[in-house]
Amino acid sequence: MPENTPTETPRSAWFLVPMQALVAPLLAMPRAAKRALALLVDSSFCVLTIWLAYCFRLNEWTVLTGVQWLPVFVSLCMALPIFIVMGMYRAIFRYAGLAAFIAVLKAIAIYGVAFMTIFTALSVPGVPRTVGILQPFLLLIAIGLSRLSIRYWLGDTYQRILHQNTLAKVLIYGAGNAGRQLAGALTNSAELNVVGYLDDDPRLKGGIMGGLPIYDPSDLPVLAEALGVHNVLLALPSASRQRRNEILERIRKARVNVRTLPDLTALAQGRVAVSDIRELEIEDLLGREAVAPRQELLDKAMRNKVVMVTGAGGSIGGELCRQILRNAPSSLILIDQNEFALYNIHAELLKLAELYKHESLQIVPILCSVRDQDRMEHIMQSWRPQTLYHAAAYKHVPLVEHNAVEGIKNNVMGTLATARAANKCGVLNFVLISTDKAVRPTNVMGASKRLAEMVLQALAAEPAVDRVRTNFSMVRFGNVLGSSGSVVPLFRQQIKEGGPVTLTHPKITRYFMTISEASQLVIQAGAMAEGGDVFLLDMGEPVRIADLARKMVELSGLTVRDQDNPEGDIELSVTGLRPGEKLYEELLIGDNPETTEHPRIMKAREDFLYWPELSKRLSSLNAALDRNDMVAARATLAELVSGYSSTGEVSDLAFTGAETTTAA
Repeated sequence: MPENTPTETPRSAWFLVPMQALVAPLLAMPRAAKRALALLVDSSFCVLTIWLAYCFRLNEWTVLTGVQWLPVFVSLCMALPIFIVMGMYRAIFRYAGLAAFIAVLKAIAIYGVAFMTIFTALSVPGVPRTVGILQPFLLLIAIGLSRLSIRYWLGDTYQRILHQNTLAKVLIYGAGNAGRQLAGALTNSAELNVVGYLDDDPRLKGGIMGGLPIYDPSDLPVLAEALGVHNVLLALPSASRQRRNEILERIRKARVNVRTLPDLTALAQGRVAVSDIRELEIEDLLGREAVAPRQELLDKAMRNKVVMVTGAGGSIGGELCRQILRNAPSSLILIDQNEFALYNIHAELLKLAELYKHESLQIVPILCSVRDQDRMEHIMQSWRPQTLYHAAAYKHVPLVEHNAVEGIKNNVMGTLATARAANKCGVLNFVLISTDKAVRPTNVMGASKRLAEMVLQALAAEPAVDRVRTNFSMVRFGNVLGSSGSVVPLFRQQIKEGGPVTLTHPKITRYFMTISEASQLVIQAGAMAEGGDVFLLDMGEPVRIADLARKMVELSGLTVRDQDNPEGDIELSVTGLRPGEKLYEELLIGDNPETTEHPRIMKAREDFLYWPELSKRLSSLNAALDRNDMVAARATLAELVSGYSSTGEVSDLAFTGAETTTAA
C-alpha cells in the first residue's frame, strides 16, 4: 500500500463526520416537515408509554390486545390536540430553553389529569387503573428527555456547522503525513475550516481521507469558486525547492492565499500545530535551490575558535552569529553600538546555545563603535579573536545618501579602524561584508563600501613586520531577502494594507539571496581566503522587482490592478528612482572572475591603490568629513572609486541644511 493511501482518520472525525452528515439534512428540512416529524415522534411516545405502563403493571413483557388498545386511541386523541394548543410545536427545539420545558410540563399536566380521570378515577373494564397513573409520568419523561437531547444534539451540531460556515475555508495541498496531521490539528480551529485535500498522486484523486475529499490540483480555480475557498496550505515539507516553485506557479492564478508549513522538525515528532502555519517562506519567492554548505569550510573558520562579529545586532550580523553558534566556536564576541539590537541578539543566542547544548560557549555582548580604534584594540587584546566578521555598516542607499558624512565615516573609517586594530592584535582572519552596490557605484553607500574594500586590499598588500599577518578578505553579494530594508517585508505590509505596492522603476532588477545562504557563503569564503581576496557570491539570475511584487500579490489570493485588469485588488505604483539608485546591479568591476573550490563562490582581482598613496587620500577625505564639506568629500570619493561620479546634487541633509541657513 502506498505511503499516502488514505487509511487514517483524525480521531475526532469518527464521531464528528457521521454526526454532521445525519444532522445537516434534518436542519435543512422545511418548518412544516419538522413539525410533522415532531408530531410523529410524540405519537410514538404515546403508544410506547402505554405499552410500558401495561408491562410495569403486569410485571412482564406483554402484547396489547382487545380493549388494551383503547388507552392508546384515547392518548393520541387527547395528547396531540393539547400539545398543539399549548404551543409545543412552535418552539425551535435546538434553541429550547426553560420556557419550552415549562410549556411541556403544563401540557402533560393537563393531559395527565384528563387521562387519569378516564382510566383511574372512572375506570374502564379491562384496563388497570395504574395505567392511567403510570402513562402520563412516563410520557413526561420521554418527551422531556427527547427535547433535552434535541437541544444539545441539534443545537451543538448546528452551532458547529454554522461556525464552520463562517470560518475561512481551506484546502491542504498534500495528502501525506503532514497534510493529515495538519487536518487533525485544524479540526477544532477557531479560524480555518478544512474542506479537502489537493494531491498530484493519481491513486489518491477522488478518494476520501478522514471524511475529506481529495481533489486534482488542476481543478483548483474551479474548486476555489465552487467551495468558496480562499486559502491553500502547503503541507509538503519534503518537496524540493524546484517542485514547490512548480506548484506555486500552477496555483498563482487561482486567486487563493497560499501559506505553508515550515521545515518540520515537529513532523518527525508526530505533531503539527496550527501555529506552524505561516506566510510563504522567502525561499519560495526566490525560486531557486540553495547549495548545501560545506562543513569542512565552516569548521575551518570557527570550530573551537574565538570569533568576533561587528554589527552583530543587524540582520546580516545577527544571521552570521546564528550560523557561527551552530558550528561550536569557543567564544562569540558581539560588537554593536545599538544597545537594543545587541540585547536582542544576545538573548536569542543564549537560547540557541542552550538548545544546541553548547554549555561551555561564551557569548559576550560589547557596546562599542567600530570607529573607536582604541576601544576595539582593548577588546581584541582582552578576548584575542582569531576570526572577525565585519558586518557593521550603514547600508540603506537613500538614507546614507541623505546622511553621507556618517555613512562614509562608519563604512570607510570604521572599517579602517577595525582593520588596524585587528592587524595590531594579531587577528588571523578578517572578513568584510561587502555589496554588489560597490561595483561602479552611483551612490555614496556603494562608493563607501568599495573604498572599504580598497582599504583592506591595501592593508593586505603591506608587508608583515614582526607580527602575525592578518588575512584580509571581503565578500561581495547582492540583496538579502528578509534583511532589514528588504523589499519582501515591505511588500507584504503594503499588500496587507490594501496597497499600493511601490516600485521605484518598472524595469528595476536585483540579485537576491536568502539571509541564511548568504551568511553561510560568507563564512565559507572567508575560510578560503589567502589575503586581499574579493569574493563574489553566485546570486543566480537577477530578479525583476515588478515580477516579484506581482507574484507576492497573486500568492496572497489577490490580483494586480493594471491596464489589463482595472478591477484588480492591488496597484503596483511606480514612484521613481531614489537618489543614487541604479536600475541594474553588478557583482564584478573587471572581467573573468576566477572559480574556487565552492560552486557558488568566485574570486575577483580588482584594482586598488597601495597603502602609502591611499592613506594620504583617506586623510584628505577624513578632513573634508570633519569640516562637513560634502563637495570635497564626494570629489575625493570620485577620484578613488571607479565609476562613482560627484557631479550630481548633494543630498546630505546636514550639509544642505547648513547651506540653506547660511543663504537665509
